[in-house]
Order: sequence, then C-alpha cells, then structure tokens
Amino acid sequence: MSTALPGADSVGRLIDGRFTLLRFLGGTESSSVFLTELGDEPKRKAAIKFISADQADGEASIAQWEAARPLSHPHLISLLEHGRSELDGNDLLYAVTEYADEVLSEILPERPLTPAETREMLGPVLDALAFLHGRDLVHGHLKPSNIMVVDDRLKLSADRIQVAGEPHRRPTSSWDAPEAGTEKITPAADLWSLGVVLVQVLTQQLPHWDRAQGAEPEVPASIPEPFSGLARECLRVDPARRLTLSGVQAHLEPAPAAEPVGKSTGRPLSRASAMAIIGALLGVGVVLTVLRMTSCHTAPSPAASSQPSSQAPPAAQPQSPAPESETIKASVVKGEVASRVLPDVPAKIAAAIRGHIKVAVRLQVDTQGNVVQASFDSPGPSRYFADQALHAAEKWRFTPAWVGGRTAASVWLLEFQFASAQTDATAQEKSP
Repeated sequence: MSTALPGADSVGRLIDGRFTLLRFLGGTESSSVFLTELGDEPKRKAAIKFISADQADGEASIAQWEAARPLSHPHLISLLEHGRSELDGNDLLYAVTEYADEVLSEILPERPLTPAETREMLGPVLDALAFLHGRDLVHGHLKPSNIMVVDDRLKLSADRIQVAGEPHRRPTSSWDAPEAGTEKITPAADLWSLGVVLVQVLTQQLPHWDRAQGAEPEVPASIPEPFSGLARECLRVDPARRLTLSGVQAHLEPAPAAEPVGKSTGRPLSRASAMAIIGALLGVGVVLTVLRMTSCHTAPSPAASSQPSSQAPPAAQPQSPAPESETIKASVVKGEVASRVLPDVPAKIAAAIRGHIKVAVRLQVDTQGNVVQASFDSPGPSRYFADQALHAAEKWRFTPAWVGGRTAASVWLLEFQFASAQTDATAQEKSP
C-alpha cells in the first residue's frame, strides 16, 4: 500500500465519513494538515493532521495521541479525535485538534516579538509545561509552529507529548536538545527548546550552535535581560545544568529591590495611593488636635506663674485627659469584608491540582469600600491560577475603615488557596 500524504488536491474529500477536508493548511515531509469541521451544531472549525501509518514512529504516534486526548488544560490544544483511514490507497493515521487562529511561526517572518510580547508569551507556555512535567510528561516538540492562538488564548500543541523516560521517537530538529536521539527524553529537553525559542522570537534567527563541537550556543548580545540570561541558562549542553521551570520564573520575576526611604520613584500617585495618604493625614490631624487640647488644659498661664507665693493656691485643675495613645487608638476603626468572590475553576482543572496552590493579592480600597487597584503580592507557580485570583479579587467589596470620624482608604491582603477539593480565600486588612 502507498504511503503518500494528501496534499492540496485532496480538498473536498471525506475522511471516515465524518471529516471533510475544507482547505489545505500546509505540511512537511512527514505530515500534512487540513481545515475541517466538527459535526456538532453549530459547526466549529478543527484541524486534521495526517501522518503515514508506515513511517517509523507511526505506532508511537498513536500511543502519544492516546496519552494526550484525556489531558485538559487552558493552554494546551485539545486533541478531539484520532484514528486510521485510507485515502487513494494510502494508509494514514490522523489526529483532529482545535483549530488555531494564529501560529507564532507565521508572525516571526514579518517581525520579532517585543520584550513585552515575549513575556506575555512565556506565561502560558510555562504554565502548560508545568502542567505536563507535573504528570511526568514532556512536550518534546516546543517550537514557534507549535505555539498557537485559539479563541484569543495562547496554547501549545499536544499531539507529540511523550512520557518522561521514553526514547525520543522522531528525527532531531533545530529545536531539539543535544541528547535527542541518543538518550531518553526528560523535562530538561523542553527547557533547551524554550531557550532556542526565546532567541528566535527576539531575533528572528535560531541561535548559532556547532553541534559537532559540543560548545554551548551563542546568545546574541542584542537580546535584553532577563531574556538573555534566561536563554543562556536554558541552552546548557549538560541537561543537569539547565534551568528548571521554577528557575525560569525566578529570572522573570526577581524579588523587588527595597527603595531607600524618602526617595521619589518618579511615578504619579494612583487614586488608591492618594486616598491612603489622605487617610494618614486625617490621622495626623487627630493627633495634633489632641495635643493642642492637652496643652490648653495642663500648661499654666503667664499670669498664674507670676503670682506671689503668698497668694492662695489656684482652684484644683480638671484631671488630664486620657493619654494620647489611647485617644488615637479609639479614633481608628478597622474595615470589614462586605462581600467576597471566589475564582470559578472548572472541575477538570481543579482535579489536576496536587496539594495546594497559593496566590496572594494586594488590594487598594477607596473610602467607599470599592477596590481601585489589585496587584500580586505573590503570584504563585501558575499564571492561570494567578489570573483567576486577581480577577476574583477585583470584585470584592468592603465596609470602609474609619479614621478620626471619617471613612478612610485602606489596604487589604487576600490569600487564595486552590486545591482539588475546593477553592478558598482569607483576608487581612494591612492599613489603616
């Protein structure tokens, strides 16, 4: 039986009585891809990929598709169907996946990504890799043509996922780690590929590397930090020396340096910051008022101090008011949580959580108890859960704090805890 792959002349053909080949999307020597539709109503676009059933890794591909089909993650392309079919005497294997609106490899010939775009790309990529590595799986095929956009969400292909510890099952490419083809695949292979992708998206070129010499690839000096150091640490020939995913995150989000007291940052004040300062000033006003009242009651007048000692002592003075610290304390009333919103995590995603994922969000709350700014205090290990926490936190409402008889702005710290059984959150008011 022939092993030729279908091409553009196969448009209009029906596969397995279910999938019509609507448009030829492209192909390589080992695969071809078409646009098709799923039969449900309303019909939705899908992609169908063909490989030869007789090629060396044909049976391995079936095993990979079986492993990928039950996986569910917001940044992984869903594998919807797979099977075997004959077309014009050719024995073919096929996989049906979500249809991608855009592919990163189609953008790079036009222009490189900006540093900001690169950072935005890395979040979903790292999230998907963490999901796979946590299940002893390796993507094994990370490159721009497998980084796609589906319904405005960045996703990675899923049809080449392998179990960690298995042999590499395909010819090596420019994105593959040095150990590809000679050693068993490990998550470190994905980190090498990530380093190659970083150089490529920022320069439109693959890193220069003489595989035969064994030296480590050159990272162009034009690449800015933190991406330069990140790529260099990923492109270590020795897998044991490469960054882990947590190391990548540390490069992207280093601990902020402490600012000297009194040093201006040059940034305009946000509304929340301005309200916090107003609240603080109100508190200072209360202190000054108390001090003035105290001095009026306790300090002797000039006339009294000049009286002769023979005169009768003055009438007993009223007792001094309570110490200033007690008065100030009584003038501040803490706020309370009026309503809270928890992230709505799909059951399939929650079921995949091992242990707990914690995300801390800092809120600036105005004098009406509304959230005016939300930012991460600690985003945790997953961009997906961090975003879920941030969006939920923005919807919280509070009973305003009171300072000196007036409502005041406040700062709250929310800690979200995600677990397979439930999602919960705790709140702590940090000021006033």
